[in-house]
Amino acid sequence: MRGYIHSFETFGTVDGPGIRFVAFMQGCLLKCKYCHNRDTWQVGSGQQYEVQEVIDKILKCKPYIDSSNGGVTISGGEPLLQSKFLIELFKELKKHDIHTAIDTAGSLQINEDIEELLKYTDLVILDIKHIDDKKCINLTGMSNKNELDFAKYCSEKSIKMWIRQVLVPGYTDDEEDLKKTGEFIDSLKTVEKVEVLPYHDLGKFKWTELGLEYPLEKVKSPTEEQIKKAEEILIKK
Repeated sequence: MRGYIHSFETFGTVDGPGIRFVAFMQGCLLKCKYCHNRDTWQVGSGQQYEVQEVIDKILKCKPYIDSSNGGVTISGGEPLLQSKFLIELFKELKKHDIHTAIDTAGSLQINEDIEELLKYTDLVILDIKHIDDKKCINLTGMSNKNELDFAKYCSEKSIKMWIRQVLVPGYTDDEEDLKKTGEFIDSLKTVEKVEVLPYHDLGKFKWTELGLEYPLEKVKSPTEEQIKKAEEILIKK
């Protein structure tokens, strides 16, 4: 079984508990205007790896993973596009007692492979793109139906979640939208953490390198006041 992988990070500290080995999978169906991994969109490209090759890389990092109560996080791109590969990878990781996490937008309709994969997933880090469907389509090119259904499924199956909201001025910072997002999060039973991620344009250079126009050229990062306001709405103390 081979998977298409864009890159690895061997000392991740923000994508789940503890120190994480992070694999960025290649391929994504969303077209997020603020994407900082624009070079991961193309499906079927990237370096191909066998499951055992990835396991070998991870096991070299196991001492610091274990000492920090960390684990492995699969990000992207959209990891769920390669669920069959990840099922085999996560099965092997469980043999080594390694914590598993998936950083996803939940943008695919749930199928048997995704259901199977989630059986071996300890944590889902879910990026809610937008609570308003029309605004979500404008921002990402796709409806939010699948991602909201995915969140509900994880809640029903007692799968732990971290919820993330990227705060993009003029796109995701409307107070009423944030309140609706907060209400949706409150309806979920397994959310352990909610994070507001301030928009930044650090990935703009990747668009430029690909000869593409950056969609949010004139959008600035949110102010501390805007971030605090969003956190007060979304994060329950």
